Amino acid sequence: MEQNNSKNYGSALYTLVTVFFFWGFLAASNGIFIPFCKTHFHLTQFESQLIDFTFYGGYFIGSLILYFASQISKTDILNKLGYKNGIILGLVISAGGALLMIPAVATGSYALVLSAIFVITIGFSLQQTAANPFVVALGPSETGSNRLNFAGSINNIGGLLGPAVISIVLFGSANSHIAPADVKISSIDNLYYIFAGLLLAVALFFWLSKLPVVTSDEKVENTSKPGKPIILMFIAFLIILAVDPLVSLTGIPKSVFIYSTLALIILTLIGSLFSAQKNNQGWGAMQYPQLILGMIAIFTYVGTEVTIQSNMGALLKLPEFGNFKDSEIAPYISLYWGSLMIGRFTGAIGAFNLSKTTKNILTVIVPFIAFGIVLLVNRSTVADVSTLFVYGISIAVLVVAFFIGQQKPVRTLVTFGILGVIFMLIGLFSTGMVAVFAFISGGLCCSIMWPSIFSLAITGLGKYTGQGSAFLIMMILGGSIIPPVQGFMADTIGIHQSYLVPVLGFAYIVFFAWRVRAELIKQGINIDHVQVEKSGGH
Repeated sequence: MEQNNSKNYGSALYTLVTVFFFWGFLAASNGIFIPFCKTHFHLTQFESQLIDFTFYGGYFIGSLILYFASQISKTDILNKLGYKNGIILGLVISAGGALLMIPAVATGSYALVLSAIFVITIGFSLQQTAANPFVVALGPSETGSNRLNFAGSINNIGGLLGPAVISIVLFGSANSHIAPADVKISSIDNLYYIFAGLLLAVALFFWLSKLPVVTSDEKVENTSKPGKPIILMFIAFLIILAVDPLVSLTGIPKSVFIYSTLALIILTLIGSLFSAQKNNQGWGAMQYPQLILGMIAIFTYVGTEVTIQSNMGALLKLPEFGNFKDSEIAPYISLYWGSLMIGRFTGAIGAFNLSKTTKNILTVIVPFIAFGIVLLVNRSTVADVSTLFVYGISIAVLVVAFFIGQQKPVRTLVTFGILGVIFMLIGLFSTGMVAVFAFISGGLCCSIMWPSIFSLAITGLGKYTGQGSAFLIMMILGGSIIPPVQGFMADTIGIHQSYLVPVLGFAYIVFFAWRVRAELIKQGINIDHVQVEKSGGH
């Protein structure tokens, strides 16, 4: 695309990145909405985690529909529809889900609330699949990564603001003591009316705008074998969804269904790895070990990132962790998602053509500036942020980790993975604010993992790179499965002890980095030349 066209599409880019904001805003808001729903609907911790199950499950199901529709029709469905129309359709679907939330809350039906969330994220899935190539197309290809970095930063800002805004809507100021049962339904109605209105306004803008036609001439190759493991993962998804009826029908303990579901997904992918190595015909991108190992890593990473904060609301209510009320937990959830922003902004420094000295100085300064922004946002909600100052110690540890990682994906994943294990263990073997801040520090460790895993997993895939990327996005399923698993553990062994789950998650990331390095070297790929995308992430 010519440079003069990019000027014409500048306003389109600024409008397009609003969908990135919505993804981050709503995902982070779940940290406030989950404990609210747990109290409001009288749920167990496992039941409350069905919000994340539904939210991230919508991404999985949306990707699943596109994959099988493309395989059956032998055409790329989204490519045929057009990326512009795909985004518009996704926005309209999400707006419909937002409007569905209003009668859902009014009728007091938790099942209907979950249905509304599912519809919203089905739309998000379509938007996400279309938006990334669209952002690249809005200007010269050589600056496409810069536009994606900008869009990723907007996603992080949405994640930072989401918990604060939702908390104000539900409970008023951070210092108020409104109980979930006393929250006015009109407050929730107004929130989703505004949300639906914004989505429809953006859809209308895109419909009226003259935008480039973004298509691909790449033919869809018939790769039937990945369909079987994908179907098995879909069955695992359904088991979690129907676990209570299955327990009533069979009399089998819930624990069997919960843990076997997680095992089914992992073992299915491991089985695919060995099968593809014996005979790679028909496996497409999944014939490459680095991709399947990366699919497990994305599944684990997203699940770990989400489950830490999803269960934190319940943790903060315990006497030994502060005995916080629902209206008081927003600053801590916001700090967690703000930690992702802090890490990604720091990682983005490497994307600029600066001297080594300047980069080193900014690596020290930027995370503390970003931390200041997090504190400022929380202070604007009348929250007491003085208790958050000590978190600066974790920020200092992050700075050291960046210098050790040296912007190399394997070194970065090993460093941040080990650091994540250490933080989680500190949280497990302590109580009070030390444990709380240790768990929140998991956000710093997660911040740079998505691009590192992604770059390693698709290295060497050649013509299968696009398909491999689609499979990796499908593994956002981890955010749907792992939080309910931890939620069930919380109901059985205690919410504090259940944080063993993210310990195992970070440990696998370390294993992935070590194993994929050996695999790529075996394929003759110099892993030190693989560069980390400097920002972004889910």
